[in-house]
Amino acid sequence: MTTEQIGRRLKELCGQGQFEQALTELFSEGAVSIEPRESPDFAKETKGIKAILEKGKRWNEMVTEQHGFSISEPLIADDSFALTMQIDVTMKGRGRMSHKELCVYLVSGGKIVSEQFFM
Repeated sequence: MTTEQIGRRLKELCGQGQFEQALTELFSEGAVSIEPRESPDFAKETKGIKAILEKGKRWNEMVTEQHGFSISEPLIADDSFALTMQIDVTMKGRGRMSHKELCVYLVSGGKIVSEQFFM
């Protein structure tokens, strides 16, 4: 797949709430996920598709209700693309929160090898 095809497919799957399928279909086995900062719940950097899937499961367990989600069209470069995601959720023990983040993806060999989030 080209970078553009991957970006559009990621938007499609995430827009349908199919985050796990997006990871297994579009990410390389050794992909890296980089958060904007380390938190008590998540390390700053997560390596490997299995660990990234587990991070997603932990996130889902922390969410008690999803009020809204949106994702932009991808902005495509040669071997990278970016998009924004906006979420509005209620978290266990933390209440309702809403934030928008810039998500930057690097592509190599037809797969996403890195994702990094900026708030």
